[in-house]
Amino acid sequence: MILSGTPNAPLLGVNIDHVATLRNARGGRFPDPVAAAELAVQAGADIITFHLREDRRHIRDDDVHRLKAALHVPLNFEAAVTDEMLGLIEQIRPEHVCLVPERRQEVTTEGGLDVVGQFGRVQEACARLAAAGCRVSLFIGADPAQIEASARAGAPCIEIHTGAYAEAWWAQEAGAMQSELTRIEQGLRLGRSLGLQTNAGHGLAVWDRPAPHPGPSSTAAIAALPDVAELHIGHALIGHAVFVGLRQAIADFKAEAVRARQRA
Repeated sequence: MILSGTPNAPLLGVNIDHVATLRNARGGRFPDPVAAAELAVQAGADIITFHLREDRRHIRDDDVHRLKAALHVPLNFEAAVTDEMLGLIEQIRPEHVCLVPERRQEVTTEGGLDVVGQFGRVQEACARLAAAGCRVSLFIGADPAQIEASARAGAPCIEIHTGAYAEAWWAQEAGAMQSELTRIEQGLRLGRSLGLQTNAGHGLAVWDRPAPHPGPSSTAAIAALPDVAELHIGHALIGHAVFVGLRQAIADFKAEAVRARQRA
């Protein structure tokens, strides 16, 4: 199933990794990320995103199989470009795959995939996963060389890493916010000009309480960009759900994206 955002709002991919993080902190089976994914879909999530890491720190293999069996919306399987992960994806055949960089020591994905530096490997992975029926996206920084290499590698989609903008937003560093937003907007536009579907994500949030600073949330600022087809949001959405519940958190993020696109 291939989806794309509308002029009214980008699609929302809800990342459930940190439901599994909470489960794994205590052990056992609760809270179940599959149950969270089912609730997220009921609440309006368009896509369910998860990252199966080499060390299985949150999502585990059994979770992936259960997600595939339980859900009727597209799964977005985030994974490193390794033989192990490519083999698992070929077995499971999720609708969407996002290839990401991964370092064992990192807490979260720290930057974009270096498509230029490992072009042959990425190109081979794109061909393998396309043959398995997966729509491939590459998680990259808003760098023209990386975007152009992604198009040459055969990926139909890219996801622009918004982490630096999100950090500047939390710190309310106006100059850095504007610089990063401009860079992201230009990267999205370049990707679209090359025929790619252009998505975005990482670190995007809404205010958990009345905004202490003027201006839009980081989610709204990115959602307002006309070339964003999908937003993939996890940690901040699950964190927001701690205060308001998962149904309300998804409604809040979706409403933020719709309002932002309508104002743009």
